[in-house]
Amino acid sequence: MNFIGRKNELSKLTNTFKKNSASLIVLKGRRRIGKSRLAEEFAKNHKFYPFTGLPPTQETTAQSQRDAFLKQIQKNFTTFPKNNNDWWDLLWFVAENTKNERVVILLDEISWMGSKDPDFLGKLKTVWDNYFKQNPKLILILCGSISSWIEENILSSTGFMGRISLTLTLPELSLSDCNKFWDNHSTLSTYEKFKILAITGGIPRYLEEIKTYLSAEENIRQLCFEKSGILFNEFDQIFSDLFSSRSNLYKKIVTCLGDSSADRNQIAKELDREASGHISDYLDDLTKAGFISRDFSWRIKDGKTSKLSHFRLSDNYLRFYLKYIEPNKRKIESGIFEEKSLINFPGYNTIMSLQFENLVLNNRRSIHKLLNIWPDDIISDGTYFQRKTERQPGCQIDYLIQTKFNCLYVCEIKFSKYEIKKDIIKDMSEKITRLKRPRSFSCRPILIHVNGIHEELEDSDYFAKIIQFDQLLNCE
Repeated sequence: MNFIGRKNELSKLTNTFKKNSASLIVLKGRRRIGKSRLAEEFAKNHKFYPFTGLPPTQETTAQSQRDAFLKQIQKNFTTFPKNNNDWWDLLWFVAENTKNERVVILLDEISWMGSKDPDFLGKLKTVWDNYFKQNPKLILILCGSISSWIEENILSSTGFMGRISLTLTLPELSLSDCNKFWDNHSTLSTYEKFKILAITGGIPRYLEEIKTYLSAEENIRQLCFEKSGILFNEFDQIFSDLFSSRSNLYKKIVTCLGDSSADRNQIAKELDREASGHISDYLDDLTKAGFISRDFSWRIKDGKTSKLSHFRLSDNYLRFYLKYIEPNKRKIESGIFEEKSLINFPGYNTIMSLQFENLVLNNRRSIHKLLNIWPDDIISDGTYFQRKTERQPGCQIDYLIQTKFNCLYVCEIKFSKYEIKKDIIKDMSEKITRLKRPRSFSCRPILIHVNGIHEELEDSDYFAKIIQFDQLLNCE
């Protein structure tokens, strides 16, 4: 499949070739987000030597990781080191054999590679200082899915301080890039594409599995509700690979966020744990891994971020798995879902609303473009929640943009299988009335929807702007 998206990341990587010195690059992001594929695309016109760590198991040892590295050396080079009992010899060999050429070296899943050897990173740092960086045309990419490990052991490590030229964290693909997976199928409806994206999000590896000649329902059935489907066992793979022995606790956290966002205290209470304990570290790990997002509220009066924050399950696949795949695993394995309608799941519309909200919030830059708002003019933006007190009512806005011109864009992100009718105006008006703001501020109501609006709503002229999902799909 042709490489899609990542223009900004490719540009930043390409710029490192313009330096007159070697570059050490850190590339991180969620599993299946396309880190290795990006490195491959970047290096396609140059000498490229990729090395990947073994997925950890109970049987994995430091020696088995070195053995795997040696096997990969043997594939890339005509000679190979005689000793593979120490990372010194393996890393030095690679450096020695790439010292005179334009070259990109990838150490993929680096947390696995050195997981059993406490001296691995120290040896890598020393070999970088003394050998790798002596080649001004060399680029060494350290890549991994466990962002918290990379943060702690590389980015925040004094050993690597001042040595890293570029750090890239890959987000999901934009909706406009996702839309390119259907490039030759212009007759497909926006709603059909949404049904796929509601499960895959902007994860390129999942999107690559789409069979565009099949309906959305049949694609979802094959991906999620057949035991051979890539998304049937993906959840267990994610959590066993990334979080190993503590995977069950991380699973409980994302399950807790399956139906709605929650603050740290609510999550701790649900898990029967102390809010001041390790729960913050676990939430931080999941945030860095790209599975949940932390949304901070702010004070409209002065634009300052408040202490009030909620965690949101921002990964569409995880929510769909927890709600519909995991509870039906035995039925799926027995083949019952081969003739079962997927739209009869309990709470399907509610879950699709949350999935739609994620897709929109992950593409807020496109919203800014469609509203003609310059990034420099934005003071704060995000999901907004106003806590109920004796002096003010509670209020939650799906997406709020505050600009330096004392203007609030109050965005309602609305999923419906049918046309949205005029009664949404009453709900929106009540939200705006509850929103505490200075009198000098204007409010512009915005509607973002996926499946059409009734002509009465369009004729009402209530909303300052109505954004259709297909506009987001086509907003470059």
